[in-house]
Amino acid sequence: MAGNPRNGRPYRTLCTQQRALGLPCWICGRDIAYDITGPEAGKHRDAFTLDHLVPLSRGGDLLDPANARSAHRGCNSRRGNRLTTAQPQASRRW
Repeated sequence: MAGNPRNGRPYRTLCTQQRALGLPCWICGRDIAYDITGPEAGKHRDAFTLDHLVPLSRGGDLLDPANARSAHRGCNSRRGNRLTTAQPQASRRW
């Protein structure tokens, strides 16, 4: 029986490479709190997570660097497996 592919060395290496880029969240555009690590990162909404442009459930590749994006844990959870992200609304007051 195969283990979880997200626990393997190739996936951890991809996460490390993406984290090292220090990019903002690709969904909301705000800075990610890269200093949150360990058990706290699994619960904090502003912590780094590796998101996939094309969700794995829709045929995206787990280990393809072109499919990897930096995201907040909260933004990644809200997006789910949708292919699009909600765009920020412009103010109606000019």
